[in-house]
Amino acid sequence: MTINKEMNGTELRVALNGKLDTTTAPQLEEELKPSLSGVTELVFDFEKLDYISSAGLRVLLSAQKKMSNAGSMKIVNVNEIISEIFEVTGFNEILTVE
Repeated sequence: MTINKEMNGTELRVALNGKLDTTTAPQLEEELKPSLSGVTELVFDFEKLDYISSAGLRVLLSAQKKMSNAGSMKIVNVNEIISEIFEVTGFNEILTVE
């Protein structure tokens, strides 16, 4: 999986490419930790994300909790497969998905 981060003022956009699973979730978590300081809007771009596992969902939930105190978080460009995973797990009720 590749992670592309782009800072625009206080907005951090994180574009993921590949699979967010037990192998790559720790990598995303480590990338996010130092990056969230001063961020008021976190945007995940899932246009090129093919798959997300429970480990990936855990990282998103953790980021959501951190951002609920600092601003907002949303996920954009979600494909059908990821959207279905969000629906089955109930994450579409927890996360802001556009």
